[in-house]
Amino acid sequence: MKASDRKQLKAIGHHLKPVLIIAGGGLSEGVLAEAERAIHDHEVIKVKLNVGDREMRQQLITELASSLRAEVVQTIGNMAVLFRENAQPDPRLSNRLRAIPAKD
Repeated sequence: MKASDRKQLKAIGHHLKPVLIIAGGGLSEGVLAEAERAIHDHEVIKVKLNVGDREMRQQLITELASSLRAEVVQTIGNMAVLFRENAQPDPRLSNRLRAIPAKD
């Protein structure tokens, strides 16, 4: 991913609310299924991790990104922004497409 792409994705992620909150239960099947649905629909998602220490959060973020075949755009504290491009995104749902201004 180019630096300019990462910068744009960070800007998009900044304004998002977390679509997924991971707590003590970790990455259960239900959490992974919801994460898959969210990243498929929205392409850029924010995840909040209410678990343990920094190392545990980083391990969960890495595991989640790997499971979703997504890239970690940014992590700040207990928040992470993930991105996975959808081959046929829905313009009404995709955070990436909705953030790009329409050309006249």
